[in-house]
Amino acid sequence: MSATALLTDSLANFLNIYLLLIFVRILLSWFQTAGWAQQAMSFLSPVTDPYLNIFRSFIPPLGGIDLSPILAIFSLQIISGLLTSVA
Repeated sequence: MSATALLTDSLANFLNIYLLLIFVRILLSWFQTAGWAQQAMSFLSPVTDPYLNIFRSFIPPLGGIDLSPILAIFSLQIISGLLTSVA
């Protein structure tokens, strides 16, 4: 396996893991009153919020619903797909 293929495959795997973390964070945001969810959110928020804040800066919440994670997830999937196709 070449170094380029290894690098792109590793980046694609990292993006897929990060995508999973974003999904878990979104699901946990529905259970904010549960103590166990607060502990997980305290770990996930500093990891995922910097990326999500990029999309929150130009997509404001509509009616109290934050739609920025949808665009963030689509972007990660597109980048991961491009990396996979390059490898």
